[in-house]
Amino acid sequence: MSKKAKMAKLKSTGKVAALAISTAIASGFFHSSAQASGFQLIENSASGQGNAYAGAAAIAKDASTIWFNPAGMTKLKNKQMAIVGHIIEPSASFTDTDSVDAADNSLSGAGDDGGKTAFVGNFYWVTDLGKTTKFGLGVTTPFGLTTIYDDTWVGRYHAVETSMATINFNPSIAREVNDKLSIGAGINILLADITLTSAIDFGSLLGAPQQADGFIDMQADNFNFNELSWGVNLGMTYDFNDNTRLGVAWRSEIEVSPNGQAKFSVPQDAAPVLASGAFQDTNLKAKVSLPQNLSFSVKHDIDDISLLADITWTGWSSFQELRIQFASPFQPDGVTTESWEDTFRYSIGVDYKYSDKMTLRTGIAYDETPVPDAEHRTPRIPGNDRTWLSFGLSYELSPEFIMDVGYSHVFISDADINNTLESSQSALHATLNGTYEASIDILSAQLTWNYDL
Repeated sequence: MSKKAKMAKLKSTGKVAALAISTAIASGFFHSSAQASGFQLIENSASGQGNAYAGAAAIAKDASTIWFNPAGMTKLKNKQMAIVGHIIEPSASFTDTDSVDAADNSLSGAGDDGGKTAFVGNFYWVTDLGKTTKFGLGVTTPFGLTTIYDDTWVGRYHAVETSMATINFNPSIAREVNDKLSIGAGINILLADITLTSAIDFGSLLGAPQQADGFIDMQADNFNFNELSWGVNLGMTYDFNDNTRLGVAWRSEIEVSPNGQAKFSVPQDAAPVLASGAFQDTNLKAKVSLPQNLSFSVKHDIDDISLLADITWTGWSSFQELRIQFASPFQPDGVTTESWEDTFRYSIGVDYKYSDKMTLRTGIAYDETPVPDAEHRTPRIPGNDRTWLSFGLSYELSPEFIMDVGYSHVFISDADINNTLESSQSALHATLNGTYEASIDILSAQLTWNYDL
């Protein structure tokens, strides 16, 4: 190839990369939905979706290994780009069983379904830095949450809208130490945009419970350079022989400290409560510790079949409370006690090479909830233990392009909730009591481009 042709190809590759990154950024910020334990998103590839992400730290089938185990980049024969999209359709229907306000009056309003359809995107790029060294960039949405209820639903004092959209930039490097061992590492720069809204029962403060509802709208982000959140990730793969590989991957905890504003809507009848100086617009800051995790994966090939397994530990015990600190000295901190616990995710799967061009996949997974009990379950994150059933396929359109499609149905155990709203004012201590019935459907698609054959 001539020098001029190489330069033209490099420019074209750069334009495609820029467009793909822009698409991933837009999709990541506009929509998110929590699908793994807590509000962690595991939807970071369509190839992995097809087998419930079994063996994700060992299989290294495409550029998405940047997220699951950067050491896996050394297993890729070509320079690659991959763009991924996921449509997530959750259902989280709440049935009330005698929710009450602080005076034991039944809360007005009906049950609701807070689940909303979401789209999540990812982008990956891997290139060579030498014969045994690879560089990669992943743009992903590792954490996300969207629940939106009607303004008048029975749990409105606990939550109306909850939205956490994140985007993570993950430059990574990998090196093949020898023909058995590869190692990898990456840096993670995470941006977060958070919205929390709920109704306020000003009537209870005036002796007329549920007769004068107001509203609080809190929005915060860490887009300021001084507030950027970052962490690291490490990985290794070890090939015991041509058929069996072990993958180990670790991601550090990331602390997010967003700043923003709280805006209050106070009904005219409740104007007297403003005399204290509380419930007036003010700046705010928050702090959330996003968990570390550690994965062990195995891949074992038998002729045209790959057997896959994975165990992932997530350190959710770092998330003990959600605290909102207000700049106004008259507005007490908003605190939600979480007391979450560490979790494990177990998955097994099979890849079957049906033909030279097509690979079929299936897998199952069991994903523990970090929520310890009904008292600590909130309508913002009403999850429970989950069982995944997944199917997918990969098809080689040409030597340059590979298409992956994956589908999962996630069965979620019914989740009881008996949560009392925490507030410095006892008149606002409403209790939400009921049961969530939930499930999730996920459809993922991925296009991988081997751009320098």
